[in-house]
Amino acid sequence: MGSDMLHDCLRGRWKARLGRMEIDARFRYYFQHPWSRLVVAYLVTFFNFLIFAEDPVSHSQTEAHMIVVGNCFSFIVNKYPGGGWNVLKIVMWILAIFTGLVAGKFFFHRRLFGRYLRLKMFREDHGSWMTMFFSTILFLFIFSHIYNLLLLMTGGMGLHMVTEYMGIRNESFMKMAAVGTWMGDFVTAWMVTDMMLQDTLYPEWGQTARRFWKQGNNRIVLFWTVLISLTSVVVLVISTDWISWDNLNRGFLPSDEVSRAFLASFILVFDLLIVMQDWEFPHFMGDLDMNLPGLSTTQLKFKLPVCKRIFKEEYHIHITGKWFNYGIIFLVLILDLNMWKNQIFYKPYEYGQYVGPGEKIYTVEEPDTLSHFNRSTLTWEWRSTNSDPRTNLTYIHRDMFLHSRYIGASLDVKCLAFIPSLAAFVLFGFFIWLFGRFQDSETFPESQDKTYERIKRKSPSDLGVTPEEVHVSMSETLKRSGTPMLLLVDAHHFGSSANSISPCSNETQETQPSISVDKAACPEAADVDKLSP
Repeated sequence: MGSDMLHDCLRGRWKARLGRMEIDARFRYYFQHPWSRLVVAYLVTFFNFLIFAEDPVSHSQTEAHMIVVGNCFSFIVNKYPGGGWNVLKIVMWILAIFTGLVAGKFFFHRRLFGRYLRLKMFREDHGSWMTMFFSTILFLFIFSHIYNLLLLMTGGMGLHMVTEYMGIRNESFMKMAAVGTWMGDFVTAWMVTDMMLQDTLYPEWGQTARRFWKQGNNRIVLFWTVLISLTSVVVLVISTDWISWDNLNRGFLPSDEVSRAFLASFILVFDLLIVMQDWEFPHFMGDLDMNLPGLSTTQLKFKLPVCKRIFKEEYHIHITGKWFNYGIIFLVLILDLNMWKNQIFYKPYEYGQYVGPGEKIYTVEEPDTLSHFNRSTLTWEWRSTNSDPRTNLTYIHRDMFLHSRYIGASLDVKCLAFIPSLAAFVLFGFFIWLFGRFQDSETFPESQDKTYERIKRKSPSDLGVTPEEVHVSMSETLKRSGTPMLLLVDAHHFGSSANSISPCSNETQETQPSISVDKAACPEAADVDKLSP
């Protein structure tokens, strides 16, 4: 009697656990489905256009400022004092760039992300250029403050201090940012489209479109034709103000600073979702042999011309598919974070704007006159009742009317918009920490030698190893390391097996995600061979 109750209890636990496994498989199936990935990728592009059109900062004539990036821009581009100070400034930002590249490669990438955090996506030389780029920004920011300290010690050099103010108007900067986010988001969306039409993980999806996409050079011609033509139209519309958003929507559902802050926050969430929906997230260790977007090769590799007398080894710039596809997203994140910051801390007066009837925003379009006004004169009451002596018209006639609103919401309310972004960043880091790290028993590959270069895209059969030996060796390794073997999600299982199934068909697909149940570890589950979404 007692043994039967114990058996029923154990069987109930296994059924509940397998039920959760089935739910997880279903969720991943739909979360990473091509339609889901395409919708998210193109929604980001639309939302970036929408927030650019609704953001009143896009029409501001005041000087643009951006935390950290503004310091780097001002350090390199403008505010040169002249004479020997120019030479010192150039030497310092060149030294900052060199230091950032070296620190990014050998400290952040190799030691921090590699040896200490043991992240799989940063194995060998993967992601080193992205790490070096962000570390260069960090050291430019640090060296700019060292340069400011030298100016401060000299005295009388306050006008040449490097700050976050960039020396260009917000209107011009926001146009450049809009073009940059368009390039980043649309190129990423177009890359996702290209990957969906190349791959076969969901064989029942888009069969006709895939056949057409893979015929001859169709994918290459269409990729560059659509990208170049649409980008040209977007740049023309944004740079020339050919289309006015306020004339088009005519105040339909006008936004305020709270709704714009939430929109900017969800743009950040969608940026991270694009990466998290990848079939190889968070380790990116797959061997899916897909061509790079718009190209007929799976990778880009450049040989650096170096002096052999100084450097005995040859150096190459190697760009892999995943970093080529998603590296742009991390660059766009900088602009999206700045957009979110603008909405949270937006005050009309600081941007040469004021609030009129109906909480609508007005923009002063003459930047030279802003220095003549203060908080009491830069108001709708004053500008609608006082006349410009040059034109004998009230000042408000020269100002731009916007349908965007400012309701004066408190900072606490606007900061609620950061909760979705914060949750997305936490989940992103959690999944990388939990599933994207090498275990202590695994060897972290630190450098890419020639042997790895030759075999990294070969199958086990090319190396004289059978698929069964590969699967057994993986299982034995996990058992020796103490890893539970009830459920093994093998994203790149070669060949066929009785215990593997495609996430979207009843037939086993090569290099497709599979779910394996260890019958030795769970005898009760021996009759469960596969779970379909």
